Amino acid sequence: MTGCSYKNTFDSNFYCKKLDLNCLKKNQRVVFKTSKGNFDVQLYGKNKPVTVSNFIQNVKKNIYKNKRFYKIINFPQVQLIHSGTYPENNYYKKENQNLNKLRRNIPLEIKLKKEIEPKYGYQILDPAGIVTLTNFFEKGSLAMVKSGERNSSSTEFFFVTNKFPELDGRYSIFGKVVKGIEILKKIDKEDLIYEIIISN
Repeated sequence: MTGCSYKNTFDSNFYCKKLDLNCLKKNQRVVFKTSKGNFDVQLYGKNKPVTVSNFIQNVKKNIYKNKRFYKIINFPQVQLIHSGTYPENNYYKKENQNLNKLRRNIPLEIKLKKEIEPKYGYQILDPAGIVTLTNFFEKGSLAMVKSGERNSSSTEFFFVTNKFPELDGRYSIFGKVVKGIEILKKIDKEDLIYEIIISN
């Protein structure tokens, strides 16, 4: 199956309603306040409304407050910096009762340039489809962790510190660091997100 042969069955409005999200179809900016300093992230609400709406809902519920960057994966030219929470983790359930009410995953959401609506639950693996993506992994990109082939985690996310084309088309990229990339690059395992502030 290629990117060209896929047909969307459900749109963003369907998933926002199904997931009980206030569907935000506009770009938003948030500030990550961390133990290494602050950095600003632009969220791609126009292209990834379900993923961004879910993330904003999590921010408003304060589920990322005082959470650790729990995993750093180092490659020669790039780092993957993971944070967020896993709702099935018993430690977090006891720490924050809001997690008991969180869904485990949301649909993978990928947008192609000539498509009005994103594609849901479908990876773009065909090279011809990858070149038509609206978002690629570049310096400071923010994406949701995968939960199987067709879904993203509802609460776990990661940043990349440089281009990473091997991941393009496989994850929901929903934002990018637009100020303070030098702070992101300093993040170590066990550093904290003190809070995330919605700035617009």
